[in-house]
Amino acid sequence: MSGQKTLLKISGCSVSKDGTISVDSSRPVFQALINPSGYGHDYSIKYSKNQTLGQAGSEAKFHASQPEKLSLKELVLDGTGVVPGTNKTVKQQVESLRDAVYTYVGDNHEAPIVQVLWGSLVFYGRAEGLKFDYTLFKPNGEPLRAKISLNFVEYISPQQIVKEEGDNSPDLTHLVIVKAGDTLPLLCERIYRDSAYYKEVAKFNGLSSFRNLQPGISLRFPPLA
Repeated sequence: MSGQKTLLKISGCSVSKDGTISVDSSRPVFQALINPSGYGHDYSIKYSKNQTLGQAGSEAKFHASQPEKLSLKELVLDGTGVVPGTNKTVKQQVESLRDAVYTYVGDNHEAPIVQVLWGSLVFYGRAEGLKFDYTLFKPNGEPLRAKISLNFVEYISPQQIVKEEGDNSPDLTHLVIVKAGDTLPLLCERIYRDSAYYKEVAKFNGLSSFRNLQPGISLRFPPLA
């Protein structure tokens, strides 16, 4: 309804086999009672420079678009009782937020993927930073108010990256975000239909070893020669 106050909501998500990200009702949800004062939405592009020995300068060439980032400004948790609709202590609200954005997801062996929903803002990502500053206390030291610094980094499934870039052919460069359990031979088999290209891909990405890929890193799979 027009004019109705919309409160920030952070919901846990799951990713289907085809790479679709959706809210999962079995995951924790955090509902803010006081909206942040604002948010920052950051975009960045990485460039590479190949400079020849003795050359005064070099052209910066496009390398990759970096994941988007979202920062919530001055998210306040209040346990004084002055905010309508809450009977939770600050400690309980902190635990609710931690469960939604920070607590390790055991079955997926990774930090939770969440949807941040606030008005027209819809953002899918993982928490990159979470900081609590306690500013008001009861005489016994129990916190009554906390200010939160909360930063997210965008999550896009490898399947969605392929769809967005139109990378349906090994003649095009693929950008893949490594997930837990991925190996270079397995990714090469998925993209090139041949796992034997893992050495070339490791060299192209400057990897000293193709073993123990770190989840979350970006790898580029170049066109076949």
